[in-house]
Amino acid sequence: MVKNFSKRFLVEPGAKVKLARWDPEDTAGWRDKAAAEKALADNTARLAELQYRLYAEDKRALLVVLQAMDAAGKDGTVRHVFGGVNPQGCRVTSFKAPTPAELAHDFLWRIHKAVPGRGEIGVFNRSHYEDVLIVRVKKLVPKPVWQDRYEQINAFERALAHSGVTILKFFLHISADEQRERLEARLRDPRKNWKFNPADLDARKLWPEYMKAYEEALSRCSTAWAPWFVIPANKKWFCHVAVSQIIVETLESFDMHWPKPSFNPRKIRIS
Repeated sequence: MVKNFSKRFLVEPGAKVKLARWDPEDTAGWRDKAAAEKALADNTARLAELQYRLYAEDKRALLVVLQAMDAAGKDGTVRHVFGGVNPQGCRVTSFKAPTPAELAHDFLWRIHKAVPGRGEIGVFNRSHYEDVLIVRVKKLVPKPVWQDRYEQINAFERALAHSGVTILKFFLHISADEQRERLEARLRDPRKNWKFNPADLDARKLWPEYMKAYEEALSRCSTAWAPWFVIPANKKWFCHVAVSQIIVETLESFDMHWPKPSFNPRKIRIS
């Protein structure tokens, strides 16, 4: 089993992030895709076991946040990492453009409703960070509004942590060249045409602005209670094994125990 991914890709609280210093081609020395896929299979099997124990213990929750540029592999990460867990104890929420009802509330209202309860794993495909990313880049609200949101997010995540929700946040880091290749692949393959959105090209034109927005979000919102990890994602196979490993390591650190029955099982006789 791979070790130390949690340290290798962690954004240390208080660190100033420059994404140019994080290599999206990095595979932590791994060159064997087959070996990585074997490690992923081991991790997903272990994750299923740990999820079952998390559900049974019913004391805490795990929230996994995935953020990335278009085509970076958020959907694939959900599928490959969480494909083996029991859907009764895992909920995936994809955050699109807010509805009129959601816009009538504060920006965290729709997020709080999707937070996992005790015993559950929640996965956010995009998240409350859209309100300091796309909202910032496209100037959907005045600068003083989105500037205040970093501290609001930190306070929100701290409140969740105090209530028993462990938060892991992953930025899937790809290069602009890799994104171009993936978008072109969607156009070439009729089975993937539906995944292509011409609006993705508008965001691509604003790549430098998005990188600056991500850098500030990672710098200001990686905390001891809700850390960010920058995961190299040019190689999908490595991205999947790295994310799965950090999740497994985190769940194992919970030191979970099976609940003790309120009766003596040895005295029960079933006729």
